Amino acid sequence: MEVSAHGVSAPGPLYEIGGQRFTAASIGFAEAIASARATHQRPRCLCTPEGVEMYVARLAGPLGGYIVKRMPDTGCRHACDCPSFEPPADLSGLGQLLGTAITEDPATGQTSLRLGFPLTKLPCRSQMPPAGGESESVCTDGTKLSLRGLLHYLWDQAELTKWHPGFAGKRTWGTVRRQLLSASEDMFARGDSLRSRLYIPETFFLDQCDEITARRSAQWLHALSVPGRPQHLMLLIGEVKEIVPARYGFKVVVKHVPDQGFAIDQQLYRRLGRHFETELALWGASEHIRMVIIATFSVSGTGVPTIVELSLMPVTLHWLPIEDGFEERLIERLVAECRSFVKGLRYNLGKESTLANATLTDCDGSAPLLFVVKEDSASTQSHRPKLSSSIPVWLWYSSSEAMPPLPPRRIARFSPLDSHTPHTW
Repeated sequence: MEVSAHGVSAPGPLYEIGGQRFTAASIGFAEAIASARATHQRPRCLCTPEGVEMYVARLAGPLGGYIVKRMPDTGCRHACDCPSFEPPADLSGLGQLLGTAITEDPATGQTSLRLGFPLTKLPCRSQMPPAGGESESVCTDGTKLSLRGLLHYLWDQAELTKWHPGFAGKRTWGTVRRQLLSASEDMFARGDSLRSRLYIPETFFLDQCDEITARRSAQWLHALSVPGRPQHLMLLIGEVKEIVPARYGFKVVVKHVPDQGFAIDQQLYRRLGRHFETELALWGASEHIRMVIIATFSVSGTGVPTIVELSLMPVTLHWLPIEDGFEERLIERLVAECRSFVKGLRYNLGKESTLANATLTDCDGSAPLLFVVKEDSASTQSHRPKLSSSIPVWLWYSSSEAMPPLPPRRIARFSPLDSHTPHTW
């Protein structure tokens, strides 16, 4: 969680700015970070004895203002209960992409993305996911973001991979949408603002139908087909309601867009079923799993959206991403036991790569890493070389044993900030 001068509802960290200490609620905090920005000072987060350097970025939008953000690739240096904490990037697919596909500039607060998929469609050409292999939409060389990689990055930056017991019942689609749009504000790809290409459906209200449709139509003008010219594509992120035959071809029906399906052709429909067999089977087996789609799409001259390329991501009812039934059991247990944690994401990595499924942030000392091990015990040795011996590791051999007890949480320590309501993401 980043902390802005406009205030938050969560207990915030303590910062040192110009020799003085502030929280986000302190009198003079907004002025202090504005001055730090103007004089190129680096605030320090005091979540650890030595502190961790941060930077001040300008907020996008008409209200302006400033925000304190962690420096690139420093999340693991923060205390595990600090809002700026992130697990080490090399324990997820993020480590492969930082500095290559993802480049953050602390001087401007902007993030440049290298995409492994087109945002322009040439006449008479189409892109489709490969028939087999991993759950990505395209094959990449690891230095560009696939569609799935982009979705994972946005989910991470929107902090939808973080969970705290106080979030229960408060993470609605409206909240998910707001956080994703906020996360995309300072992202750029191929010199263009990612936010300008991103369509995330508004929460639908029948009495606001005309206004919502008008705003949607205005945004889709960017992807309107012009005969003989390359066509700009929009990016869709939404929750899938169903993927079904239409009167002609097939369509994806997205929740909160009840009046307009997204067309897909027969070939893409067939390949979709083969390529995302695991995800679709998981979604179909349980009413407690949602399916999130990310897709590029064009808009015909008659206003019909057609999907060009897509990827799918199953999530729990709390919008926490999962890969299979074992990971779902782990995440649901963490939520049921009121634990605080960060969900790991694969980005461009294949399923054979080691991934910390979750990182607990409510334990004393180093944050324990949780691994679901599906193979025999010999395969767990692949987890060890990447980790410091001081980092606790929890392993569940899901094919041969019941889930073991989770690492114990820290003993609660009273703080005057504990009475505040946690941030509602």
